[in-house]
Amino acid sequence: MSLVRYSTANDFVPTSFSNLIDRFFNDSVARSGGSSYAFVPKVDIIENEKAYEISVAVPGISKDDFKVDLNDNLLTVSGERKFSKEKKENNLHVLETQYGNFSRSFSLPENVDAGKIDAKYNNGILEITVPKDEKKTLKTTIKVN
Repeated sequence: MSLVRYSTANDFVPTSFSNLIDRFFNDSVARSGGSSYAFVPKVDIIENEKAYEISVAVPGISKDDFKVDLNDNLLTVSGERKFSKEKKENNLHVLETQYGNFSRSFSLPENVDAGKIDAKYNNGILEITVPKDEKKTLKTTIKVN
């Protein structure tokens, strides 16, 4: 059996210019090895009528290793995934899991209820629910007199 080095260089297909810029700043340093002690977890953000739901993919981390802060409508999720399973009796052939510190920040709109933000960690996904404040509205219709 021969091992072939896996290359991620060919999977860069941006869907928009914004995606191109995001991938450049979020992925290029980590992929090139320039920052071996940090990584950028993948995030899904869904908006519904009552809340914003942020899902951060960070498997292999204890829920106590997360830090979720809100400061002036900037929600920051940070933590560290530690490399702890070192097996000296076996040869390591591939290590694709990213380890180290991570931090992701999200600018929240003005219409959120900061006192009711909830975070749960389940099956490797940190789920943060940011409820909307029904009293604050970002969209209004102004009647022309």
